[in-house]
Amino acid sequence: MGGLAFSASTFENVAARLRASTGMAAKADIGVAAARLGLSGADAVPVGDDCAAIPDGDGFLLLAIEGFMNEFVAGDPWFAGWCGVMVNLSDIAAMGGRPTAVVDALWAQGEAGAAPVLEGLRAASARYGVPIVGGHTNLKTDRGQLSVAVLGRAKRLLTSFDARPGETLVAAIDLRGRYREPFANWEAAVEAPAARLRGDLDLLPFIAEAGLARAAKDISQGGLVGTGAMLAECSGVGLAIDLDRVPAPQGVDPARWLMSFPSYGYLLAASGDNVPAILSTFQARGIAAAAIGTVTAGGRIEVVSGRARETIWDFARAPLLGCGPARPLAGAPASAAEDAA
Repeated sequence: MGGLAFSASTFENVAARLRASTGMAAKADIGVAAARLGLSGADAVPVGDDCAAIPDGDGFLLLAIEGFMNEFVAGDPWFAGWCGVMVNLSDIAAMGGRPTAVVDALWAQGEAGAAPVLEGLRAASARYGVPIVGGHTNLKTDRGQLSVAVLGRAKRLLTSFDARPGETLVAAIDLRGRYREPFANWEAAVEAPAARLRGDLDLLPFIAEAGLARAAKDISQGGLVGTGAMLAECSGVGLAIDLDRVPAPQGVDPARWLMSFPSYGYLLAASGDNVPAILSTFQARGIAAAAIGTVTAGGRIEVVSGRARETIWDFARAPLLGCGPARPLAGAPASAAEDAA
């Protein structure tokens, strides 16, 4: 496993690029939609997690959906189809669940435009062993668009709402891959055998059911730091992330890596006593895993390298998703914040 290395000037540059990340800023769109729909993290089915977790008997039904950027579907249609399955299954696993079935919605210019997307969907469905059971298709549109949803089930949840101050932040990432240019996608799944893909996803429900962690999140388009910010906001905490300890491929550009979307990548928050067992669970299957930071009581997302420290996001100044516990904004009287809540 490689690591990230920084000089003082490199670290400051990386921090600046993280603050300006479009992938992280785009997550604010979730808050806009949730507000319009009247939804929040305080609802019976909290909004802001990787899936909707719906109580059902002695467990939970998990429902997730992903929509894909038009330029991604146009530029790499087969891989977009593959990702339609893969990223949804990652969301189910991130919440301690196992997938049941997939549905898709596809728009394309004729059968020729739809074919590579459908082939990618079919290939991933077969490799991961999760059936596609239906969906929606329109072959008379002027551009390709794709959305995919998945249903799953969990016995015991991992959530974005259960990180606690004092816990250790763990990152687990499959480094056995490469960038799939030109997008910041770290592809480590297409050539992997089916048994490995399925077994690796099953590590998350194993960790949940063993009681090793309560909080986790799939590393998504916001990258490692952006995903950490979403986890922290939902839990009403902060994070101090030691960038020197982040698992990374040798020679990778640090800022690009921290904003990348890996095929297999998770953040977990756990008590220190459980961290060795979590790390060994991933490492035994060849997945790079390390303790990379601390959950803090403050509302800031900070990155650290040696003695250098930079704030990437401060929830006292602005929300990201807007799905976490109510916080007073900087300069606002406590009573006004309480009234707004």
